[in-house]
Amino acid sequence: MMPEVERAHEKEAFMSLQDLEAKSKLKQLVDTFSNLGDEKRIKDQMSLFTPDTKVQVYMGEELLFDISGVEQLEETFSGFIANVTRLFHMNGQQVVDLDGDSATGISYCQVKLVTEEDGKEFITDSSVRYNDEYVQRDGQWLIKTRISHFLINEKRPLGS
Repeated sequence: MMPEVERAHEKEAFMSLQDLEAKSKLKQLVDTFSNLGDEKRIKDQMSLFTPDTKVQVYMGEELLFDISGVEQLEETFSGFIANVTRLFHMNGQQVVDLDGDSATGISYCQVKLVTEEDGKEFITDSSVRYNDEYVQRDGQWLIKTRISHFLINEKRPLGS
């Protein structure tokens, strides 16, 4: 090969490794969000978002929450899980499009929430699609915007 062609292939390979590293970090970001949620570590989750984050939560077609900034996000998340005794997230596929220090992504998650009502435990089982915008700041990827679509929700007594 000619030296210019070799350098072009090397640059292409290098960029591909950078892309793989970025996608791996974005997957870890989404997984860390879920792991912290399972442990009800809402304050720690806030470090995964930009201070000016925007989060919308849809239950089916209905907009349930329209949140601006991490302070409001922490307050909303804390209030939402106040009566939840146990949580479980299982992340699935994630597709990410990179554009330098920003990216967009779609990821899927199965969320189970256990609550107690009148001495009886109930489970809410939700299938969620997250539409995210990410930014990289000081080498760390953060969630700038998240639109959560709770597509399928089922609530039933636990153990039924």
